[in-house]
Amino acid sequence: MAQNKKEVLLTEEGLEKVKQELEYLKTQKRHEVAQRLKEAIAQGDLSENSEYDAAKEEQAFIESRIITLENMIRNAKIINSQHIDKNIVNVGSKVTIQELPDGDTETYTIVGSAESDPLSGKISNESPIGAELIGKKVGDTVDVPAPSGTIQFKIIEIE
Repeated sequence: MAQNKKEVLLTEEGLEKVKQELEYLKTQKRHEVAQRLKEAIAQGDLSENSEYDAAKEEQAFIESRIITLENMIRNAKIINSQHIDKNIVNVGSKVTIQELPDGDTETYTIVGSAESDPLSGKISNESPIGAELIGKKVGDTVDVPAPSGTIQFKIIEIE
């Protein structure tokens, strides 16, 4: 199996969350699924045992996720927000943007794709908005392609 060598950009907080999920899957979740499998096997005929099939599928998913998380940790590049140039948008920057022309403002933290969570205000550096903001300064205007057409944003603040 080929190892994924792609660098994974994570904040310290993001790396900690990945480690916690990995620990949970390796200890508690693996045990729960093993117990479900044991109970399903005890029921007898496995050829028509949906409980056994579901547990096997969950086991495969968990093992796959464990491999993914281990690769993320192995290939992690930690973003230290204290060493970021506050004059230019970069991964780790907290950016306030204003939609033009109506003036709605939003604040996002630019993170690596593994840590992206738009509902929590964390957008990926690979997302349409994130990619356009990288390398820009306060006062710059960016054009972001969207399904409804291009949306313009002005950078108000970089933290």
